[in-house]
Amino acid sequence: MNADIETNVFKRTQMRADKLLAYGFEKNKTGYTLEKKFLDNAFWTRISINFEGVVQGEVIETATNEAFEPLRVESMNKGYAGKVRAAYVALLEEIRRDCFMQTPFATPQANRLAARIHEKYADAPHFPWEKYEGFGVFKNPDNGKWYGLIMNIDRAKLDPQKSGKTDVMNLKLPPEQIEILTKQKGFYKAYHMNKKYWITALLDDTLDDKTLEDLIETGHQFTLNSKRAGKTNQHVWLVPANPSFFDIIGAFQKKKCITWKQSGNIKAGDTAYMYVGAPYSAIMFKCEVLKTDIPYHYQDKNLTITKVMEIKLIQKFKPNQFPLAFLKTFGVTSIRCQRTMPENLLKALNESKTV
Repeated sequence: MNADIETNVFKRTQMRADKLLAYGFEKNKTGYTLEKKFLDNAFWTRISINFEGVVQGEVIETATNEAFEPLRVESMNKGYAGKVRAAYVALLEEIRRDCFMQTPFATPQANRLAARIHEKYADAPHFPWEKYEGFGVFKNPDNGKWYGLIMNIDRAKLDPQKSGKTDVMNLKLPPEQIEILTKQKGFYKAYHMNKKYWITALLDDTLDDKTLEDLIETGHQFTLNSKRAGKTNQHVWLVPANPSFFDIIGAFQKKKCITWKQSGNIKAGDTAYMYVGAPYSAIMFKCEVLKTDIPYHYQDKNLTITKVMEIKLIQKFKPNQFPLAFLKTFGVTSIRCQRTMPENLLKALNESKTV
């Protein structure tokens, strides 16, 4: 743990103001503050969090009412000083757990775009490099092609006149579009990637979200399989269903058409294969999407629903036909959120028989 203890503890997190107030923080003109005793009242801390979520803290020794200077001395990490530092870090980690939520990237805009990508395409970032924390890849799950890469780099790598870390996004686009964009503010020739097909965009709010979302959509379409893109506008999805939240098996026993939580860029006419979670852990239903974007309002501690879709049962499968172990042979290791169907798995499902 280096001298900047708070930065390390709250790295890639986003504060939740309501949780801070519930924890005991008081709101003021610049943000939120908390004073709290620890280590059997031998010390107390004053923690300040501004409205941007930046955390600062000081530790005071109760007996002297003076700052505990060894707290941030790297070499004094053992003995009594180490014990005080460990107790302070434990307190910060408790605040992080209770009042913050984890985010995959460093800048707010990067996290907003990641959330939008998941909402529209049901694609989550992959982090393939342990060495490069916060380097997240977005790819089409049906063919593995990348359409975006968010990285946290020094600005000087793009512009020698600038400095300081920021998130950027490499976007895959048609070459003619890249030639135009590189002349505009906020865009640079691709960092560490093929400059003919890739471009780098700043994610520090220099560019507005809508501009970037439109480019992400272009890149997403650009990396679709040419066969699939040319043959049909319909898409095939793998959709998780948690039987502990909703009895989908019982629902389809009563009627063929039901409503279901909508996420991703799913449209009427698409096909949805429903993966039913434990204790079944298998694909059990093939459905046609009849209608989407039906307004619906529901929220509890586990789930928020703003819109639903209507789906129609087309085909049933026994739990032992397409269990998770079978899906893993096609590279599908888990189904935590809606995703596009791999073509080789879709072929196996199409060759199955109704039960």
